[in-house]
Amino acid sequence: MAEKQFNKGDVIFRQGDEGNVFYRIISGSVGIFANYDQSEDVKLAELKAGGFFGEMAVIDAAPRSGSAIALEDGTRVAEISVSELNEYFEHDPDSIAGLMKVLSTRLRDLTKEYDRAEEVAEKLNITGQDPDEEFLRQLKKYTYYYKIQPNQVIEPSAEIIREQKKHSEGFSKNVTSYPKGTVICREGDLVECMYDIHWGRVGIYSNYGTPEQVELTVLGADEFFGEMGMVSNEPRSATAVALDDDTTVEIIYPQDFSELFEKNPFKVDMILRHLSSRLRSLTMKYLALCEKIAEKTGS
Repeated sequence: MAEKQFNKGDVIFRQGDEGNVFYRIISGSVGIFANYDQSEDVKLAELKAGGFFGEMAVIDAAPRSGSAIALEDGTRVAEISVSELNEYFEHDPDSIAGLMKVLSTRLRDLTKEYDRAEEVAEKLNITGQDPDEEFLRQLKKYTYYYKIQPNQVIEPSAEIIREQKKHSEGFSKNVTSYPKGTVICREGDLVECMYDIHWGRVGIYSNYGTPEQVELTVLGADEFFGEMGMVSNEPRSATAVALDDDTTVEIIYPQDFSELFEKNPFKVDMILRHLSSRLRSLTMKYLALCEKIAEKTGS
């Protein structure tokens, strides 16, 4: 693990670079840009001390999706290579929960933006009305970002697929079995945890138990759900119901990550890959939807 210092305007990495390290900001601030140094670059995020960046490229070995630029003189960052990831977590186990929180928070925020974009797209198709100017300004940065991204979700490598294990293998915490029909977590609950299905199926519903009930998806063994509940401090957005007798799930809380890493580091790696994959997939869907809206409104 190396520590590096940058001055204002220094490029830490460029969009499209192959990524084999990620960073944590020690002091100063870093901007993440699309189309940096081009005629209409767009600042996607500004990160302060304690923030992570570049982590997705390490987790799923994809090219950098933006450029990272120091925003202040004397900006200091810790550079962690993928080969040093376990060593870094051993040295600073609290950073595991921090990194999970970064990914979960980004997923939560992007989900909200995607839902709003869907509402705007539906309004355009039904009524022909234009969205408000504030939202059009928000769409602009994503439209530019979309134009320089591959319009597909990056598939995991064959090596990663070969490494996949059953989630029930190795050390687990808080494992519980439920009879068919049991509500595991309910829409509106405030619980900071996620779930890992070891056996059986779980249905995810909106408006469960009402005439407006909608089945959103069905998940099976070796899948996660509820990860946004770890960090959102907001009510659950859907209800999870056991669909088989003895449906078995592991309940994972943020404070469990250090012990999980110590006793079953592969479980932590699986959760990181799951969060990264969901975030990258949703990003591509959102950017494609934003471009359609921008084209229709002529923005």
